Amino acid sequence: MPVIESEEHKALRAAVSALGNRYGRAYFTRTVEEGVPASELWADAGKLGYLGVNLPEEYGGGGGGVAELSIVLEELGAAGCPLLLLVVSPAICGTVIARFGTEAQKRAWLPGLSDGTRTMAFGITEPDAGSNSHRITTTARRDPDTGDWLLTGRKVFVSGVDIADATLIVGRTETVSAKEGRTGHLKPSLFIVPRDTEGFHRRKIDMELSAAEKQFELTLDDVRLPADALVGDEDAGLLQLFAGLNPERIMTAAFAIGMGRYALAKAVEYARDRTVWKTPIGAHQAIAHPLAQAHIELELARLMMQKAAHLYDAGDDAGAGEAANMAKYAAAEACVKAVDQAVHTLGGNGLTREFGLASLVTAARVSRIAPVSREMILNYVSHQTLGLPKSY
Repeated sequence: MPVIESEEHKALRAAVSALGNRYGRAYFTRTVEEGVPASELWADAGKLGYLGVNLPEEYGGGGGGVAELSIVLEELGAAGCPLLLLVVSPAICGTVIARFGTEAQKRAWLPGLSDGTRTMAFGITEPDAGSNSHRITTTARRDPDTGDWLLTGRKVFVSGVDIADATLIVGRTETVSAKEGRTGHLKPSLFIVPRDTEGFHRRKIDMELSAAEKQFELTLDDVRLPADALVGDEDAGLLQLFAGLNPERIMTAAFAIGMGRYALAKAVEYARDRTVWKTPIGAHQAIAHPLAQAHIELELARLMMQKAAHLYDAGDDAGAGEAANMAKYAAAEACVKAVDQAVHTLGGNGLTREFGLASLVTAARVSRIAPVSREMILNYVSHQTLGLPKSY
């Protein structure tokens, strides 16, 4: 794995940074207050090929991987314009369809996901399952007369369902054995559910978090889908699921690193200019050292994120799983510390709307919680990496 970024990646980083800075934090904050996504920025990023940089060229994408897409999200975040749907639409849904979808599904969805004209949400979390994907109760059964799928269940904390063209829903289908027939066991499967499908209901969750993309609870009441709504092999199980979850963790790391960099840059600028007793406050080690530590921790988190993306793009799903979890953990911790230190550096100004840092305090906490909590990542590392006994 290259430790130093290639010239192509540096050029991509510079170009996306220029786009993000052209819009800036003020634009992004306005879209949040108006309750609409950053549609102009999203459209421009799509036209320039950034949204689908990870998707296959034959379907309108850039032919790159998660490594390139993570650069896009990180740089937009560093400019104060993180696009949350980048984590979901091209990273999770686009990747899963590109890897496991039928030719018809690829042609129907990937060009639109690549240029941003179509978006897709992702529904996995359930009220009673939490982080335990093995306890998902949303079930899919076949109609023996038509071959259609019937989905029943609930999902929570699904982002952007109201604006997405469809939602990729994780359900469970019954296992069929050649010897035993239907075993009664359930395995995860993925289904494309168009937004206005009959029986597919959504309820907005009232969140204190400021974000343009709203959160929803979904109810699926015998939602009827054609046989070709299933993505991939009915018997692939966790392989297809984690093909989407590993990029989600990597992209969440990019989201957090970008946010941390934005906050840190604001704090550094303030500490350089703010003068008390004839000396810029950044000259004092009590101010300078915590900011330096925040920078170091963000850089270290980025290295792990780059390793995870490299492993995933190389086809090492097992290695990518470990690295993606570590990257998400490291980036979330670095982001929370960077935002907290940035607010503290500005003092009272850090809580004003003028400087725009206070809203990041809550947003930074999200990276610790979603899509998997830091405690579950520590469980994963202690059990899978260190070989300690499983605690749950």
